[in-house]
Amino acid sequence: QHYYITNNLRLFDMVLKGLEQLVEEAAMQAFDSTIGSTIGSTNGSNEKKYSSLRKVQAAVKNVICVHVKLDGHNIAVPVIKQNQSLSHLAKEAITRLEDTGIECDMEYNQCYFKKFHRDEFYIMKSSDIIKDVLSDGDMVEIVVRKTASKRKETRSSSESNETECVIAEDEELPEPASFVDNDTSIIDVNGYDLTLDSLIRLGKGEAQLSLSEETVRKLHETRSIVENIVEKGYVRYGINTGFGLLSKVVVESEKLVELQYNIVRSHCAGIGEPLAVDTTRRILALRINVLAKAFSGCNPGLVEYMVEMFNKSCLPLIPAQGTVGASGDLAPLAHLAQGMIGEGKMWSPKTGLGDALEVLAANDMVPYKLTPKDGLSLINGTQFICGVGAEALQRAKQCLRTTIVINAIVLDILEGHTSAYDERVHAIRPHAGQQRVAAALRALCNNTKYPSEIYQQEKHDVQDPYTIRCVPQVVGITLDTLNFVEGIFTTEMNSATDNPLVFGAGEGQDIEHADIISAGNFHGEYPAKALDFLTIAVHEIGNMSERRLERLCNPTCSNLPAFLVDSPGLNSGFMIPHCTSAALVSENKTLCFPSSADTQSTSAGKEDHVSMGGWSARKALTVVKNLENVLAIELIAACQALEFKRPLRTTEPLEAVYRLVRSKVEPYVKDRAFTPDIEVVQEMIEKNLIWDTVAQYLESDPLWDEF
Repeated sequence: QHYYITNNLRLFDMVLKGLEQLVEEAAMQAFDSTIGSTIGSTNGSNEKKYSSLRKVQAAVKNVICVHVKLDGHNIAVPVIKQNQSLSHLAKEAITRLEDTGIECDMEYNQCYFKKFHRDEFYIMKSSDIIKDVLSDGDMVEIVVRKTASKRKETRSSSESNETECVIAEDEELPEPASFVDNDTSIIDVNGYDLTLDSLIRLGKGEAQLSLSEETVRKLHETRSIVENIVEKGYVRYGINTGFGLLSKVVVESEKLVELQYNIVRSHCAGIGEPLAVDTTRRILALRINVLAKAFSGCNPGLVEYMVEMFNKSCLPLIPAQGTVGASGDLAPLAHLAQGMIGEGKMWSPKTGLGDALEVLAANDMVPYKLTPKDGLSLINGTQFICGVGAEALQRAKQCLRTTIVINAIVLDILEGHTSAYDERVHAIRPHAGQQRVAAALRALCNNTKYPSEIYQQEKHDVQDPYTIRCVPQVVGITLDTLNFVEGIFTTEMNSATDNPLVFGAGEGQDIEHADIISAGNFHGEYPAKALDFLTIAVHEIGNMSERRLERLCNPTCSNLPAFLVDSPGLNSGFMIPHCTSAALVSENKTLCFPSSADTQSTSAGKEDHVSMGGWSARKALTVVKNLENVLAIELIAACQALEFKRPLRTTEPLEAVYRLVRSKVEPYVKDRAFTPDIEVVQEMIEKNLIWDTVAQYLESDPLWDEF
């Protein structure tokens, strides 16, 4: 009894300032009244004695602590009344910040909120109820809501040396469909015209899905073929047979539904970390798109159910490991299907992570009841590879744009020459990517429209190192590779990757002339190979970035202070950030071995060649994330190097990038921790802010459309 009470007292340290006195008083009363009493007594006297203790327990249980980032400061905010809106959280955070003597001009009712989970974030409205979207220990950033019309115009350097910064928050972020009720865009899925950009938007929750009447009609048409097979007892793979090596086994008609549940449950064998919410959204959207193509023969009600599930963001937990990429991404897609039948774990904005049955119920849904062919239709295809790979591709494109901008800054700092980017040079080796990258560099570096004072100074060498001189050739092939990969992905996302495939009868023919064909469209070799190409191509950007960083830090190459800091020796400057860059580049080298070069025979030799595309996708994304940090370090170093060139200025577009970085990262006067600065610039790169900043100056140039 004494142990029980004192262990509750230990929880008092977790209760935040406003409750401390109340809890201590109630605890003492509870402690005094229960010494010598018998736990479990049912008389009224003892019941009264325990009332104070129960109040303490309730108070402790109902308090959560939310970690709030506001205006660059981290604040712990206790939340007692969880039925209040997020605007109350903002108000309390502002009050606590001002109590410390820090002024805050933010209005709590002019904010939106970003909830962070692993390396992803989810946008919430100020009207969302705390208990619906937050849990104890969650991390939330409060962001000022502004409109694009309020964007500040950048003044010319000739007018003032103190030009205004283009801040990331100047554009209002769209809110995910899972948190909004109105003004949400709708994407009609039909299996034919889904784009990479649309898929990324769907992953972020910026759009919802719908099915056209024509799509539903096609689904009913192919479904009737499956129902005819079941009714007449024809033997067809996947409908009334076993799977893989067991395809010779014919299943009795009364067990066909059980067969579909069995394939979903038995294939739930994935392991590892669960996928992020936006990745799961993309995979679900891709699977809906494939089924909407109407070659799977599934029940139309299944596709309609999946659309409702997507629009409510009821997202099954999918482990990251377990697919060999043929016959499709079986294990991860089985986990996706598992949630639909009310089993396993599921996440939604209303509930957080919980049992699928409970999450569905909280969102006014019930588990889907599988019918013949439905289970197999859910798990065959390359949607895991494409869902993960799409993010790698999108972020790789943003890295490519960023490295062109950084290279232009470094060229000025290292006294490089733009002659290597001359249009005539690249016209006689006319690779498309090479020409476009060279044109972009000509637009950003010293030119008649945007002169650079730094560039016009006397130079000490007549020839540049390859990491500056050969950027069009190296980054150009990366651009061509990414365009090739996007073409493969666009086709793959809109392909029927099921097995077997259901083809309707020809015009004027009856249903008996329909075909069920077992083939190999599920094989992931196309996206696997494409992602291996992507990994190798973008890694070269990191190789060059790390070498340029070394030249910036090396006084014999840059004619700047060692490691870009005053008083080198007393200060270490960029010495260790360069080590971090080198470590990430080395790690990426080991990840460049193509997964699709490997294969392992599975299913007792029936599936004797596989793509390993799941690993291709996961490591491609890892390489791109590493690359973002490599580029972030180089960009911070380039901006620091510009400090030693003052009062001279580079071109106006590049000065705008400098101001963007300086809006979040101060110059390095003396040693300080680098990690927070690397993280904030990496986020700029991920959001494409570096590219967007320079693009404002080049809107009339059609060459930018190529990126």
